[in-house]
Amino acid sequence: MKKYVLVILISLFSLHSFAQYADKPQKITTAKTPESAGMSSERLKRIDNTLQQFVDKGTLPGMVAIIVRNGQIVYHKAFGQADVQGGRQMKTDDIFRIASMSKAITSTAVMMLYEEGKFSLDDPVSKYIPEFKNPPVIKTFTWKDSTYTTEPAKSEITIRHLLTHTSGINYGVIANEERFKAINAKAGITDLFTTEPVKISDNIKKLATLPLQHHPGEKWTYGLNSDVLGYLVEIWSGKPFDVFLKERLFDPLGMNDTYFYLPEAKASRLVPIQKPDASQKWVKFPVTFYDPEYPAKGAKTFFSGGAGLSCTAKDYATFLQMLVNDGTFNGKRFLSRPTVELLTASNQTGDLYGGGNTHFSLAFSVVTPKGHDRGGAGSVGTFSWGGYFNTNYFADPKEKIVAVLMKQTQNAAGDNSSAMFTQMIYQAIND
Repeated sequence: MKKYVLVILISLFSLHSFAQYADKPQKITTAKTPESAGMSSERLKRIDNTLQQFVDKGTLPGMVAIIVRNGQIVYHKAFGQADVQGGRQMKTDDIFRIASMSKAITSTAVMMLYEEGKFSLDDPVSKYIPEFKNPPVIKTFTWKDSTYTTEPAKSEITIRHLLTHTSGINYGVIANEERFKAINAKAGITDLFTTEPVKISDNIKKLATLPLQHHPGEKWTYGLNSDVLGYLVEIWSGKPFDVFLKERLFDPLGMNDTYFYLPEAKASRLVPIQKPDASQKWVKFPVTFYDPEYPAKGAKTFFSGGAGLSCTAKDYATFLQMLVNDGTFNGKRFLSRPTVELLTASNQTGDLYGGGNTHFSLAFSVVTPKGHDRGGAGSVGTFSWGGYFNTNYFADPKEKIVAVLMKQTQNAAGDNSSAMFTQMIYQAIND
């Protein structure tokens, strides 16, 4: 009798385990037809014309676009050239530097450790990185020598402040605040990515000694918060950040082309960063405050949680699909549904961000009812972000749409391809 009871219990457990994934697509597959996924083949062709025009007019050298509906790829195409000077055509499996699109992956890793009880959202950062204890806030600044005075912050920086970009930590060289460009440069802070033998632990400990732009929680300021979070992942997990992401996210999700630094065998698939020259011809971007070859060359020791990853359009779509699936993919649960809602949907910053059309969650810009009613932004709850080298994405949980548009440019004047791409996706919905 005990034997039969055990068999029944095992069967019930198996059915429950299956049920939690059964209504969620566990693999990204190619749709037999767009219609089978609720999209119009005829209307999707309009996207071809829309994106090709950006190439034909010289606004962009090339791009890769992918659209997933209900876990099925209904659109995945490459346009133009990956390298105009080299005559290399763009391909759908090309690899792009995703820059700030790394932030969502970092925040997801953080919330995985949150679910393990490694920290609470309102813990002070100094609990784990003592250098952040008693942070100063800038008061006055002297342009002549970049010296400054400070006052004590009203409160400690918390993990929630980092996740929501309300800590007061700014960027340096890419900041809109000239004072912090000078302060960070003088302190030797690495802002984004580097080929130099720098480690995030060293960078973050130096950053912790610098003044904040404002008191924690008072404003939304885009800065090096996700780099701090990447270092915290190392502290909480006891593993290098790149190893944690590979073991806990990339390998289980099947994101086989996502890296901080590319293996030699895949380096040829990296799309060069391009910019228009004086005659409006596309040329490779020169070495400035960063080396454009950073994902393929250099010391390969700096794992920037805010800007360091590179991947394919399909890999990033896979990551987004897991979030649209409420945290499950490939028969595995990465986050619980309530945690995904906290990460992708909740309003964590009140009125500090978005002007009412969007709010900010723990990782994303999220469309509000006002933003939806204005049109062109997706359903209420659509979450999105972009990257420094002109990469963009959005995920619409209501319509079960994931979309990624990968480019690799700087100074591309007149480029509204991301907005047009989004607009043309919604007109192709057929159910």
